[in-house]
Amino acid sequence: MAEVNLLDCYPRSKRPIKERSKFITEDHRQIARRFGREFFDGDRLYGYGGYNYHPRFWQDTVQRLRDYYSLSDDANVLDIGCAKGFMLYDFKELMPRLTVAGIDISEYAIDNAIEAIKPFLQVGNANNLPFEDCSFDLVISISTIHNLPIEECKQALREIERVSQKHAFVTVDAWRHDLEKEHMLQWNLTGLTYMHTDEWKKLFLDVGYKGDYYWFIAE
Repeated sequence: MAEVNLLDCYPRSKRPIKERSKFITEDHRQIARRFGREFFDGDRLYGYGGYNYHPRFWQDTVQRLRDYYSLSDDANVLDIGCAKGFMLYDFKELMPRLTVAGIDISEYAIDNAIEAIKPFLQVGNANNLPFEDCSFDLVISISTIHNLPIEECKQALREIERVSQKHAFVTVDAWRHDLEKEHMLQWNLTGLTYMHTDEWKKLFLDVGYKGDYYWFIAE
């Protein structure tokens, strides 16, 4: 288990935290947590404000993941919270022999996934993965399991550990000091489990999660 930033190649942009926080209401959060059209392709106050494929977002990151975990060309990779399948699409572009699977709570995202990757995706919940034990060489979950209540979040980590036979990598909402906590509370739309990085590390140990991890921090 290691704290490692495997998203360091992902393009970053300045988040308008204070500006958006002036307008976000609990109604916005409730709609965002449905993970429907509004969250992905609706107004920016509900989520992405348009979730579309662009190679610059994931291509370098999937190379980073492949190299870090020394994935073989015929490895098995699961993406939990796959949304429209963009990361898995780029994985297959990079490694055509790779076996991929994706799961997401959003029927809208799966219905609107990239056509080439859609056969490998399904609707489901991270706390009850429909896969056999030790099915995957690498299990990835980017900014997903923190959207569950804490007990379900713990179960999702146990599920990740169960279906992984080698490696796992998750990112979760977190903070390291009070200013980052303030920013997280202002920015957060969908997260239900978010805490200090030290609390996350303790939780990982408590549930027996042995994979790698990093943080989504609202800066």
